[in-house]
Amino acid sequence: MGLGTKNRLTQNAALCREHLRTAHPDKLALVNEFIAEIQGSEGDARWNQFTDLKGSGREMLQRVDEAFLKWLNP
Repeated sequence: MGLGTKNRLTQNAALCREHLRTAHPDKLALVNEFIAEIQGSEGDARWNQFTDLKGSGREMLQRVDEAFLKWLNP
């Protein structure tokens, strides 16, 4: 994996984590549990599941939110 790809994964992961924490401050403990579950042993690479070919940050954050809410209310 190239350095540019690793940097992009790290940036996307940080953006997703920050978004979840600011969008759901009343559920911070659950957000942190969700983050830990997503990252698992693979770390930042697992956040790539929320990206798409367009590279739209807005859509990525929307998918992260939907995944969190689905995880919260199965």
